[in-house]
Amino acid sequence: MMKTIQLPYGTGTLPCILPEETLRGVLVSKLHDYSPEQSEAGLVEKALQNPVGSPPLAELAKGKRKVVLIASDHTRPVPSRLLLPPMLREIRKGNPAAEVTILVATGCHRNMTEEEKRYKFGEALLEQERIVVHDCDDEENLIHLGRLPSGGELVLNRLAVEADLLVSEGFIEPHFFAGYSGGRKSVLPGVAGRETVVSNHCAAFIDDPRARTGILDGNPIHRDMLYAAKACGLASILNVVLSPDKRVVFAAAGGCEEAHRAGVSFLSGLCGVKAAPAEIVVSTNGGYPLDQNIYQAVKGMTAAEATVKPGGVILMLAKSNDGHGGEAFYRTFAEEKNLDAMMARFRATPAEETIPDQWQSQIFARVLQKAAVLYLSDAPDEMVRALHMTPVHSVEEGLEQARLILKNPDASVTVIPDGVSVIVEEER
Repeated sequence: MMKTIQLPYGTGTLPCILPEETLRGVLVSKLHDYSPEQSEAGLVEKALQNPVGSPPLAELAKGKRKVVLIASDHTRPVPSRLLLPPMLREIRKGNPAAEVTILVATGCHRNMTEEEKRYKFGEALLEQERIVVHDCDDEENLIHLGRLPSGGELVLNRLAVEADLLVSEGFIEPHFFAGYSGGRKSVLPGVAGRETVVSNHCAAFIDDPRARTGILDGNPIHRDMLYAAKACGLASILNVVLSPDKRVVFAAAGGCEEAHRAGVSFLSGLCGVKAAPAEIVVSTNGGYPLDQNIYQAVKGMTAAEATVKPGGVILMLAKSNDGHGGEAFYRTFAEEKNLDAMMARFRATPAEETIPDQWQSQIFARVLQKAAVLYLSDAPDEMVRALHMTPVHSVEEGLEQARLILKNPDASVTVIPDGVSVIVEEER
């Protein structure tokens, strides 16, 4: 008997067809079956009118002239068209004369294209609002605020620091080293200087066993991020949880830490799944917009890492139409073929000398040390090979290659349809 599982790929899906006797499990978040009682807009409105840990946004805006609203960039599926208008309404309800700037949190990502801005924010917001894209290397528009608990320099966007009121939008999902996305991440890495981001993502922190998916308590990366958000006065957030089809199923507004914890509490009960160890694990990055490049696809690979048997094979699906997604990330693997030497170099690098994208490279190398990776994408084959992976061009070809590598036509398979939506609980 054959089983067909649809896997997200870009804006569409690809079928994965497997003999049921080889299938060890299909690991999916319970969000797939969760149906909220209210509409998306209703959930957002309810959250804004019932904030957790802070006064309502309209009250916070009273008497505040310079208001900065941190928004996500094109690499995040945050429904900004849904979240920003009611936030702007509440701000202007509290102060009609407020000078509002939407500051796009790119972290160390590239700038957004005009097409990406239009898709993300819509024509109305683009025409009516002042939108500024953060540049982590623009020294003139960065301010030093001292040091983080870890000792790293705290450097943030001037607009955020000098705002009379700083608020943010975002979404919460499992994150492969910060525990969860959302909340404080709008500030660090969102609107931080490059030196702050690289220090926060240093080798020692990435190696820390608490810097893993689903863990906040004791996570050194989360600790620095939360400190940065408080240091620049992030007063209120609106964060949402999204279903696999990217619809809002939960919203929380209010204090940065309190509202974020509310969202985490909701999500954590739905996205935890038990590992189903297998020789082959098929994973994805949940489709667009998170599968636009190879750099981001490392996130979905870490879900597979948690359940693939040592020496096994990961078949990763990510459209990667934007290529590798990070020049330093790409060069690291293209120029060094010895993973052990690479990891030793990372661990010997002081936090303040962390190179761009080292954290992603370190996690990716960790995955590659455990399993071979076959990569199904639209990226050039030579690029995939330079990144120590084997390109394949269909799910069928990927499964066939995996069985050949393992020399086992009946190799066990586990499928993770959306690797960024689950917390895979490894067997101890």
